[in-house]
Amino acid sequence: MKRAHPQSPTTALLKGRVVATFRRGYQVILEDGARIACIGLGRKLDVACGDHVSVALDGGPQAVQHIGGDARGVIVSIAARASLLYRSDQFKQKTLAANVTQMVMVVAGEPPFHDQLLTRCMVAAEAAGIKVLIACNKSDLVQAHQVWQRLQAYRDMGYRCLALSARSDCAPLRTLLQNEASVLVGQSGMGKSTIINSLIPRANAATREISTALNSGKHTTTAAIWYALDQTSSIVDTPGLQAFGLAHLTPAAIVHAFPEFRPLAGSCRFTDCTHGSEPGCRLRHTVEAGGATEQRLDMLRVLVAENTARPHWRAPKN
Repeated sequence: MKRAHPQSPTTALLKGRVVATFRRGYQVILEDGARIACIGLGRKLDVACGDHVSVALDGGPQAVQHIGGDARGVIVSIAARASLLYRSDQFKQKTLAANVTQMVMVVAGEPPFHDQLLTRCMVAAEAAGIKVLIACNKSDLVQAHQVWQRLQAYRDMGYRCLALSARSDCAPLRTLLQNEASVLVGQSGMGKSTIINSLIPRANAATREISTALNSGKHTTTAAIWYALDQTSSIVDTPGLQAFGLAHLTPAAIVHAFPEFRPLAGSCRFTDCTHGSEPGCRLRHTVEAGGATEQRLDMLRVLVAENTARPHWRAPKN
């Protein structure tokens, strides 16, 4: 029998959510709970984990089978997004998660975390309108006290910080995940996998099943996976990060993503102020008056300098 083209008006489309993204494809859970492996229609369709999508099935709706079956589909469109967390450099962009309300940034003392990476992730979340929660994992280690002290500056700015030992008890984190669509972000080795396995005991087995269905290889380094915690709460696990580019943000958007400087956006004497030694820089004045730290202003200046002369990505549609 001749197979219908995915874009044909006679092809029935089914609604679903993207619950895994791999290099070679996606997994979608349909409204009736069936899970199918999919590809995207064309290279311009930038699908993210957590997206609500319309899918055309090979063989039509009767071909739907649960994971492990032969059903395959094509993602033909993406519904409007409530939010999108992604990173970019001057060459490409990488989506991390869509339709999330909270970013859980995992840090630890072993291996040491980098303040610059933490700040970049937080700026991306702020720019996307996503709340930030910093989870200080491995709080049972001797380095934990020093890490908690380093996070004092973020607590002073009003960011929520949680001391956590995922190996022994994830209950404090689980409470803060209730009624949220969260995305778990952090450097490799911070204990994200331990957190996921504690929250979702069957996570390893589920990930292996997804990887097999999509014919993917090293899923732990290439996949973003969505898990339901309960009927109103979910979490997306993402690969470990070593860099986080913000080429999609303009200098004005970067300033706006720093809460302590946000009220001063656009108020400097010069419209092209780099927030260094220029006279009339309101951001510099705020630091001198004790309203912000020199470290945060230095980080803001680094990001602004990176993006000032760089062509910017057009943000994906939300």
